[in-house]
Amino acid sequence: MTEERLSFQAEVSRLLDIVAHSLYSEKEVFLRELVSNASDACDRLRYAALTQPELSADDPNLKVRLLVDKDLRTLTVADNGIGMNREDLVENLGTIARSGTAAFMKSLEGAEKADGKKDVNLIGQFGVGFYSAFMAADKVTVLTRKAGEPHGWRWESDGKGEFTIAEADGLSRGTKIVLHLRQGDDEYLDEARLGGIVRKYSDHIAIPILFGEGDDAKALNSASALWTRSKSEITADQYKEFYHHVGHAFDDPWLTLHWRAEGALEYTNLLYVPSTKPFDLFDPKRAHRVKLYVKRVFITDAAEGLIPPYLRFLRGVVDSEDLPLNISREMLQHNPMLAKIKAGITRRVLSELSKKAKDTENAAEYDSFWENFGAVLKEGLYEDYEHRDELLKLLRFRTTAGEELVSLEQYVARMKEGQDAIYTISGDDIDTLLRSPQLEGFKAKGVEVLLLTDPVDEFWMPSVGVYDGKPFKSVTRGGADLGKIKGGETEKPEEEKTPEGELTDLLALLKLTLSDAVKDVRKSERLTDSAVCLVADDNDMDMHLERLLKQHKQLNGEAGKRILEINPSHALIKRLAERAKGSGATDALEDAAWLLLDQARIVEGEPLPDPAAFARRLASAMEKGLA
Repeated sequence: MTEERLSFQAEVSRLLDIVAHSLYSEKEVFLRELVSNASDACDRLRYAALTQPELSADDPNLKVRLLVDKDLRTLTVADNGIGMNREDLVENLGTIARSGTAAFMKSLEGAEKADGKKDVNLIGQFGVGFYSAFMAADKVTVLTRKAGEPHGWRWESDGKGEFTIAEADGLSRGTKIVLHLRQGDDEYLDEARLGGIVRKYSDHIAIPILFGEGDDAKALNSASALWTRSKSEITADQYKEFYHHVGHAFDDPWLTLHWRAEGALEYTNLLYVPSTKPFDLFDPKRAHRVKLYVKRVFITDAAEGLIPPYLRFLRGVVDSEDLPLNISREMLQHNPMLAKIKAGITRRVLSELSKKAKDTENAAEYDSFWENFGAVLKEGLYEDYEHRDELLKLLRFRTTAGEELVSLEQYVARMKEGQDAIYTISGDDIDTLLRSPQLEGFKAKGVEVLLLTDPVDEFWMPSVGVYDGKPFKSVTRGGADLGKIKGGETEKPEEEKTPEGELTDLLALLKLTLSDAVKDVRKSERLTDSAVCLVADDNDMDMHLERLLKQHKQLNGEAGKRILEINPSHALIKRLAERAKGSGATDALEDAAWLLLDQARIVEGEPLPDPAAFARRLASAMEKGLA
């Protein structure tokens, strides 16, 4: 087979351009990433060999080797793991074939440091650590043969947009990554320097990392599984570096949990909560990345049923003593022991998060966790009834009361006299919500409202319904019930309001004119500054949820009609009410009625059904006003 020349996916080319033309304060991390990938390849072969022992029979002792050639100025990272075939090379080294690529590149390109250099630490967040090889190399050659396949492959690139692939004979199982070092990077040819990097970043890897070949090869790591050691024997730096390895991450862990469960089931857990969002947090598959081991043998990093989907941000290792060593991924899904392990992990993680949430002296620390993972954690409110009460105590919200995040317990404690509901408003962003006219009456009364901007809020809130005996109620739905709440602004004098008789006439005319477009027209208790707003009836779908469903083409049939509320104290409404008394008022107010409705739609962020008619009516109203 002749050599093929292929182009990198566009995102890879941009990434490699950033890597190749930037300087890094910790360039040495490229070796950590390559060693970590080699270790994973050995783990995957060990698992595959449980059911196909012939795959590793010719070379059963798994290891990673570092080899240097000072004359050719090359550093080789070699493993005898699972290896790759042509399809694996194209998918893994030619593309970033994973969800979140666009966000990844946007983050990388925006990561300018004060000195103008790019911060490539983001690479690790997105699972593309192989490309860090181009930090130290101006050309990379990959020689690999997949276990069980007859021939190998050679992949080569200078990182400038293209790579070549060709068949290669005479290769042993596994992968060799040959780095042709850049000028000035000769330090990575030095045994002592390489040994120091391995001990710093990769000492915890349970597979031997050797320098050299044959009998003269020297072990560079202790090669014992970190999670099997006592906590007293492990330093903070070792925990941190294991997180970098197991999570393929560059950030530091926000929380480290290491414990051993004993009793009917025995299993060891070393789990981490990241300090930054993983790039695939909102991937539709909602898969976790916690590795499952059985008696120190890697089984899978995608065990369904090991971690609940709403804790998928966790990284780390679970090692069971009781699961059968040769268990298949299919058998795992229905294994009752796995369900018990999942229950134990869930209880422990929620307990530790609860401790963090209660630590008022370090509230900002928990706030940072919530900003990263709160939207995911809320999924458990409608998926995990057993732990709903614990999850409710972990919730934090932005509110109309200020910048700080607020718990439901804090909200209920400062509810106003006469207030019997927890008020909420949903939308796409905080700033837009704060400008909503539906909030005016609540602000005037000093009633706090929860500001909800996560799409998941529309699903967990109806499922939960109440907290501490107080129902959740959207301010965009039904009657506002503000009259019975004490506090806030004083009652407006009668002379500032539209006379009741005139208001009744105006409401009748608006209902007649807009009868096909709205469900009802009524006076509002919630408006203080705006003339009009739209609200949903008590039994209708919330307006924000309806918009979300329409955007995703999940709404069957036509959208529900809304209620138009008018502010009887607004100058415009008072003028219109005066006009409603005269003969021919219906014709005179028709355009005004439609303009009021369109105004309410615009404020809600809804598209106008007839923009041309709106423009015509607005032009006519301006013409009359200027006459």
